[in-house]
Amino acid sequence: MAQHLLEAGTASRRDVTINIRARQRQRDLIDEAAAILGKNRSDFMLETACREAESVLLDRRTFVLDEATWERFTALLDAPPRDLPQLRELLSTPAPWER
Repeated sequence: MAQHLLEAGTASRRDVTINIRARQRQRDLIDEAAAILGKNRSDFMLETACREAESVLLDRRTFVLDEATWERFTALLDAPPRDLPQLRELLSTPAPWER
């Protein structure tokens, strides 16, 4: 989602301004990170903010389903787990650092 918004935004000119106040150390930290990635402060901040916004939106715990989809969803949740021999083996194998 955010990547789509970023790509769409680069195709046209930016037409709104976002202003924020920061402490000197915060600005320096942002500038240092942006420079490491070869970006300017504005691009770095905009991309980072959009990525975080997308994460917040995708992490919503409320979703709406129609009746039929809800019934299928709850049936899958209520069904007993399938026996997966490969998974059972994987989970019973000690980790390399435990050997």
